[in-house]
Amino acid sequence: MPRPRSLTRPQIAAAALAVLDRDGLAALTMRAVARETGVSTMALYRYVEDRDELEEMMVDAVFAAVDTTPPPPGRWRDRVADLAERVRAAVAAHPAILPLTVAHRHRSPGLLRWSETVLEVLTGAGVTGAARVVALRSLTAYVIGAVQLEHLGPLAGPGTGAIAALPADAFPLMAATARDAARIDAAAEFRRGLDLLLGGMDAPGTALAAEEHRP
Repeated sequence: MPRPRSLTRPQIAAAALAVLDRDGLAALTMRAVARETGVSTMALYRYVEDRDELEEMMVDAVFAAVDTTPPPPGRWRDRVADLAERVRAAVAAHPAILPLTVAHRHRSPGLLRWSETVLEVLTGAGVTGAARVVALRSLTAYVIGAVQLEHLGPLAGPGTGAIAALPADAFPLMAATARDAARIDAAAEFRRGLDLLLGGMDAPGTALAAEEHRP
């Protein structure tokens, strides 16, 4: 009889991501991943305990590609924006992974290293305590949400055209905004939204930092 095929964790993660990219999150099962790797479902359980562990492996495989080295010295907003853009670029190859990042963010070494670097930049800018907590969570929420919208509901997609065609007497502002949206590319949308967010978490003395010291 032939020897059972030996699999590595990176191979399993790559196979699971292939299923996710091709067939979507609903199709991600242990059976589907086993088929992708060329082994039986029972054989796959020799390497992966359950679906939860499989998802962890996938999230970490994606975020392992994110460069987490501190950006060059400069304005703290630009440095945080640089880190956010790195996540956007890494996730672009596997956008369907984003819903899983919320559940597994605290167990992904790659995502934890990225968060540590963001906190280093924020701390250096004087954002500490509760303000730093809100800043990190707001940034994480923005990146996850914005990249999901970019891939699942892009401004260049049919949804924008449908909204632009709404009757002007009922939805004048929605229709006008959709027409404006059609002229904004994905990179500009991401960065302009990011700039709006970062503008609300400026260094000490602004609203977010002042909240920390309010009696």
